Amino acid sequence: MPLPHPPNLDWSTQSRPSVIDFFAGAGGLSLGFARAGFRVEMAVDNCAAAVETHRWNLGAPARDLDLSAGNLVLPSATVIVGGPPCQGFSSAGQRKQGDKRNTLVSRFARLVAQFRPAMFVFENVEGFITAEGGSRVMELLEPLVVAGYRIHLRKGNAANFGVPQHRKRVIAIGALGWDPHFPEPTHTAYGAPGARLGGFHLPPTPTLGEALANLPLASEVGPGEPEDHYRVPLEGRDLERARMLRPGQTMKDLPESYWHDSYRRRAFRRVMDGTPTERRGGAPAGIRRLRLEEPSKAITGAARNEFVHPREDRCLTVRECARLQTFPDRFRFFGSASERMQLIGNAVPPRLASKIADSVLQSLQSAKIRGEPGALLSFVPTLSNGMSPALEKVVREVRSRYPEPAGRRMQLSLWS
Repeated sequence: MPLPHPPNLDWSTQSRPSVIDFFAGAGGLSLGFARAGFRVEMAVDNCAAAVETHRWNLGAPARDLDLSAGNLVLPSATVIVGGPPCQGFSSAGQRKQGDKRNTLVSRFARLVAQFRPAMFVFENVEGFITAEGGSRVMELLEPLVVAGYRIHLRKGNAANFGVPQHRKRVIAIGALGWDPHFPEPTHTAYGAPGARLGGFHLPPTPTLGEALANLPLASEVGPGEPEDHYRVPLEGRDLERARMLRPGQTMKDLPESYWHDSYRRRAFRRVMDGTPTERRGGAPAGIRRLRLEEPSKAITGAARNEFVHPREDRCLTVRECARLQTFPDRFRFFGSASERMQLIGNAVPPRLASKIADSVLQSLQSAKIRGEPGALLSFVPTLSNGMSPALEKVVREVRSRYPEPAGRRMQLSLWS
């Protein structure tokens, strides 16, 4: 039996569809959707620095709301977007079974199912798919498929969408009663597994050198020009390490006597199935000197302390990190230096968000609502040709729970 669909479905006659951004952080998703012509109705985050950053730069209502409240009231919106905090299953940190932040995935899905926007967008780290044996994938999909959403769930690399960094992320896009579009890669890239799979015919993604080319020398003291473009001098052993690193080299290329204690503890732990264990992140790099001629490695909250400039013996500035995340120089971040870096590192790159928003807008404008039942339309769990045992297990469970929709074959390979 077809499920009810939302009113006002003739999106082609509506000048400005609207969006609500859950777990908004600095507002990367909001900025991308605003650039695509969406009206940002509200942003929600429980970090004071994030709320202030969003209000200052986007001018839209930003609030700290209890998303678990039973009487939650939200303005009407065409689309709900969000990236629940990922630290519980991020490969950049410690993966913790039962991390309470993980349950926010379920909360996001149930809020979308409750308020029934025409479409939703979910974004998270690549470790989301295998987290806790794939249970988080099921927490996301189950309420949404039951509610009638037809969903694409795919892993992609932000570099394939013109972002000057290799940033693998999981993106889900769903529409209530019809098949949505999914953004196609716009660039090809080198320097990370799967990055070339976006298509050899596409223009190359900008390199780190191109992204930072017109920045002046970093100031010796803050706030810098543009704001946050000031260096933190390296001293002692840290300066020695930086001077020894050549472009592309990491902590493992240094003599062991120069390794950080934290790196030494993690360096020799094996990952049997390609998935981090409960108390370990991905293969550690410690510090690394970046390459000018390639996209950057993924910007995280620790990038300001771990990424050495390609030519200078210093770490990246906060503004350089923001540039690599494709935030404009006029975008202002609030909070302490560590809070500002966390906001930048956790953000969805606005350039990627714009590509997603363009695809969502295209879906709305071309929608032919037939009230079709909810389904998982495509599932792309990896950017490589092989799978770890953990990932194979999740893929089997997903296919078993969400079989191919009638009349079409579920996509299980990159962009096919």
